[in-house]
Amino acid sequence: MITDVAESPKERLADIVRQARPDARVRPCSALEAERMRAGVDRLARALADREQVYGVTRGFGPLVEYAAAASDTDQGSGLIAHLGSGQGQPLSPEVCRLVLWIRLNSMRLGHSAVSPEFWDRVAELWNQGFTPVIPRDGTVSASGDLQPLAHAALALAGEGEAWLRDGSGQWRVRPSAEALAALGARPVTWRARQALSFVNGTSVSLAVTLLNHREVLRLSRAVAALTARAVTLLGASPQAYHPGVGHARGQAGQLVAARWIREDLPPDHRRDPARPLQEPYSLRCAPQVIGAVVDQLSVLEDILVREAVGCTDNPVYYEGEFLHAGNFHAMPVGLASDQIGLCLQQIAFLAERQLALLCLPETNGGKPPMLTPVPGRGSGLAGVQLSATSFVSRIRQLVYPAGLTALPSNGLNQDHVPMALNGANAVSDAVEQAWLVVGSLAVAVTQYAALAGKSDDAPGVWAELARVSPALAADRPLAPEVRGARDVLARLATELIEREEESADAGYGA
Repeated sequence: MITDVAESPKERLADIVRQARPDARVRPCSALEAERMRAGVDRLARALADREQVYGVTRGFGPLVEYAAAASDTDQGSGLIAHLGSGQGQPLSPEVCRLVLWIRLNSMRLGHSAVSPEFWDRVAELWNQGFTPVIPRDGTVSASGDLQPLAHAALALAGEGEAWLRDGSGQWRVRPSAEALAALGARPVTWRARQALSFVNGTSVSLAVTLLNHREVLRLSRAVAALTARAVTLLGASPQAYHPGVGHARGQAGQLVAARWIREDLPPDHRRDPARPLQEPYSLRCAPQVIGAVVDQLSVLEDILVREAVGCTDNPVYYEGEFLHAGNFHAMPVGLASDQIGLCLQQIAFLAERQLALLCLPETNGGKPPMLTPVPGRGSGLAGVQLSATSFVSRIRQLVYPAGLTALPSNGLNQDHVPMALNGANAVSDAVEQAWLVVGSLAVAVTQYAALAGKSDDAPGVWAELARVSPALAADRPLAPEVRGARDVLARLATELIEREEESADAGYGA
C-alpha cells in the first residue's frame, strides 16, 4: 500500500557512521530480504523473456537509452563501469570509502534493485574481510548518483583499480586492487549489467562524506560550547545567559541543549564578577542561540540523511511487481543537506573567532594586555594566531558557498538538472579542517588568558592538559604546533562528551 507518509527511520546517524570503522561488519541478509531480492531478479528474468524494455539492461545508458544494449550482459556491465572511470583528484579517506560500500550494500539488500542475494553476499563478504576500494573525490555531478566515484569502487572490486590496505601498524596504504583481492584469496567481481547499474546508481559517496561532515560539525559545536564555558569562567562573565529559563521562554530545543552544555562546564559556584558588564558581547551572551541553532539544524538534517542511508537510491526501482523508471539517484536531498551543514559550520567557526578576538582586546578581556602577550611591544603574543584564525574563517566562507548554486546541465539533454552534491560535500570537508584550526586557536587563547590571570595551576582536567600543550608565553614563539595540539585535545574532548551523552540517552540530546 503506497502512502504519502514515510516511516521514521529507526537508525541514528551515529550508528551509521560507525560502519566506517575497519572492524565494522555488515550483517547477513535475512530470509525476508533474500526473498525480496530474488523476487526482483525473477521479475527481471520474466521481463527479458517477454522482451520488455529495461533501462541499462536491454537499452543503453543515459542519452544513449534509444539504442539497444550489448548482446552480452557482462559486456554491458563492464562497459558501464569502464566509461565512468573518469574520476580524478585525491582519494577519499578509507573511512569514507568503507562507509560508501556499506551504504551501497544496504541499498541493494532492500529488494528494489533486482540484485541476487548471492551476488550481494559476495560483495558483503569482501567488505567484511576489509576490502576497501580507493575512490577519487572529484568528477561527478551527483545527478544519476555519484556515478564516477562509484564506478571506481566497482573497478576496484573487479581488480582493475586501487584499494586501501592496512599494514601491520594499522596505517592505510594504496595498492593495486588485484593485489588486495589476492591477499584475501578472492576472485575479482564480474559485473553484469543490472548489478553494475544498481551499484553505480546511488548517492552513497556524497552521502558518506556528508554524514561524516555532519558528525564533525556536531563535534565542533560541542567543542566551542566547552570553550565558551572556559572563557566565561576565566572572565567572570555573567552565567545568566545560560540559565535554562532563557531557553524555555523561547522554546528552541537546540538552544536549551547548547545552554546546558555551557552550564554543565561552568563551576557550580560561578558568579558574575562585579567588574564585568551586566551584558557581555554577543559572542559570549548569544552562544546558546548560535550553537543551539546549529544543533537544531543538525537534528533536522540527521533525519533526512539517515533516510537516504537506509533507503534505495537506484534506477529503475523494482516495486510491487514492476520496474519503475524514475530518479531516486538524484542527490538533491544530500546536496541541500550538505549546503546547510556548510552554513552551520561557518557559524560555529565565526563564533569561535569572535571569542578569540574578545580575549585579545583589553577593552573586552578585563584589562589584560593586548594580544595576551606578557610583554607588549617587545612581544606580540597571539597577534599572529588571531590573523590566521581570521584567514581560516574567510577560507571557510569560500568553501561553503552552496554547491547547489553552481549546477550546470550535462550529459546531453538527459542530466539537465544536477545537484553537485559531492563537490559541495568535499568542500565542506575541507572547511571542517579549517574550522578545527579556529577552535585550536581559541583553545590556545583561553589557555594563555588563564596563564596571565594566574589560573593555570588550579585548572581542572582538559584545561590542565592544554596548559601543557601551550605553556605560558614569556616571549614570542611559533604557535602553529600548539594550535594543532590544542585542536586535537578539543576534538578528543568533544568526541568523549558527545558519545557519553549518546550512551546515556538513546532518544538523543535532551534539554
